[in-house]
Amino acid sequence: MKQKFKALQGIYEAFARETAPFRREAACTKGCAFCCTDAGRIDCTTLEGLAIRDHIQRMPRARQTSVKKALKQDMKRREAGRPSPCPFLMKTRACMIYDIRPFACRRIYSLHRCSKEQPPLISRQVMALAAGTIKALQHLDDNGYSGHLSYILHMLDAPRFLATYRAGKFKPEEVMAFGKSHGIVINRMMRDAVPSPPPDNAP
Repeated sequence: MKQKFKALQGIYEAFARETAPFRREAACTKGCAFCCTDAGRIDCTTLEGLAIRDHIQRMPRARQTSVKKALKQDMKRREAGRPSPCPFLMKTRACMIYDIRPFACRRIYSLHRCSKEQPPLISRQVMALAAGTIKALQHLDDNGYSGHLSYILHMLDAPRFLATYRAGKFKPEEVMAFGKSHGIVINRMMRDAVPSPPPDNAP
């Protein structure tokens, strides 16, 4: 897993370098958390989820308890179809796991200040590079899955699934019921799918 985590960081860094020229005019500033509260799902791969899970286990016990409670609340709200802010967003509107945040967070920025009437505006070039990066993440996490953050962490909390995943094995039948009901996708199937073109309103 150490080698995979190193490769994961390399993918993040490559995307940051390739998109740097397009982000110079970004309107995002510290404390702006629109994407963490109103921009929809925060997806991750199981490999990204495992890195976050390991980070949670190194937190002080009181913080672990509050984070796990927030993750359960997020699951319940999303299962009920209600909006839910990221469970890792602190009261200061800062990210609790910023250094190991998943790619879904790293790829989002905006060329203007966001609001419910004015969602994030992202360049077509960055969207195209993001699509390629997602494929690379799915290829790296070949025996894993992708889905909403709290759902992936819930799966990793199941001892049987965790043991299967850490061993590099692939047993989708073990998560089929949960996967179908929670929109979990199989990485090795999605990585070969044809990506959708950027929306017409992308600059």
